[in-house]
Amino acid sequence: MLASSEGVPPLQAALACACPRCGQGRLFGGFLKIADKCGSCGLDLARQDSGDGPAVFLIFILGFIAVPVAFWIHFSFDTAMWVAPTIASVLVVVLALVMLRPAKAYVIALQYRHRREDLEGD
Repeated sequence: MLASSEGVPPLQAALACACPRCGQGRLFGGFLKIADKCGSCGLDLARQDSGDGPAVFLIFILGFIAVPVAFWIHFSFDTAMWVAPTIASVLVVVLALVMLRPAKAYVIALQYRHRREDLEGD
C-alpha cells in the first residue's frame, strides 16, 4: 500500500499496530514497547511517545462500560454482592489488554499526522 505524504490514516495504522508513515512496518517491539525503527521505511520510532493518554482514555471508556454492566448484572439476576464486581473487573482487564495496543498506536499515529516535523527530526 502506498502511503500519502501525511502517512497512512491514523485509524488504519492503529488497528494494524503499524508504522504511522508507511503502514507496513511493525510499531511495537514488545507488548507495549515501541520498536526502535520501522523495518519498512526506516522511521525513527524511538522518538514516538504516547505518554499516559491511551491508558487514561481506556480507564474512562471501560469504566463507562463496566459500571452499568455491574449494576445490570446485580439488579437483573439477584446475585451475591461479589459476583457483579468480579465480572465487571474481569471484563475491564480483558478489554484493557485487548484495546491498549491499538489505543497507543492510534495516539502515536495522530501525533505523527499532526506533528510530523517534530517526530521525524527534519
